[in-house]
Amino acid sequence: MMTFTEQLQNAWAQQNSLLTLGLDPDPRRFPPHLQHSKTAIFDFCTGIVDACAPYVSAFKPQIAYFASSQAESQLEALCAYIKDKYPTLPIILDAKRGDIGSTARHYAIEAFVRYGADAVTVNPYMGTDSIEPYFEWPDKGVIILCRTSNPGGSDLQFMTLADGTPLYLHVAKLAAKKWNTHGQCGLVVGATFPNEIAKVREVVGDMPLLVPGIGAQGGDIPATVKAGLTAQGTGMMINSSRAILYASAKEDWQQAAAQVAQSTRDAINAARAAIY
Repeated sequence: MMTFTEQLQNAWAQQNSLLTLGLDPDPRRFPPHLQHSKTAIFDFCTGIVDACAPYVSAFKPQIAYFASSQAESQLEALCAYIKDKYPTLPIILDAKRGDIGSTARHYAIEAFVRYGADAVTVNPYMGTDSIEPYFEWPDKGVIILCRTSNPGGSDLQFMTLADGTPLYLHVAKLAAKKWNTHGQCGLVVGATFPNEIAKVREVVGDMPLLVPGIGAQGGDIPATVKAGLTAQGTGMMINSSRAILYASAKEDWQQAAAQVAQSTRDAINAARAAIY
């Protein structure tokens, strides 16, 4: 069985894509024919997955969008569907969990056993013991919040320690030098801060970066790629969600999503080609 990073490297190569598709289902934005179905979230997400699978290298369901609609069972079914139809494309459960060790162990079970995710996002601000339970699954990815794409992230993440190191870089150093014992850690670094992406890349070497913030959040693709690409021309899970999911709310919703996914992948690849 392949580890998460092996899956990711294979997907980057086989798909010729660094695009990760975020699955953030908002029933209010679904096409009219889906809005009153009991399985609307599953039907919408699988329709998007099928349309966009040729252009992406990973899927990232955001658990809050399912939980707020009492649709956790549809998330389970969605993950099983992806595993069955697209087994080479990893599933990253975007949960941003962060709690004491005994609770974190149950969050890990939720991610890796209940949903069968290949990786999960976690919040490191309760320290090492809040992350360690995830490492009990040594083949699974643990993607740690570092420099997030939201404007308020600077409130804490840009604070400096006594030696002048920004907090987000301290997190990056901990991830690279202390927490990455199985080689399956990654970091979340937002596309809205390309200068910080470059600084994180300097600290963590080839560790994979999950990069939200292009598309609806306005992150610049060439600047993002230039800042975060590894020497192998990969190393990034560049996420887009709403810009692809809601490209159209009409009958052409799948075709429109596929077109935006393809154009986003192509823009990322053009930026890669300009470097290598």
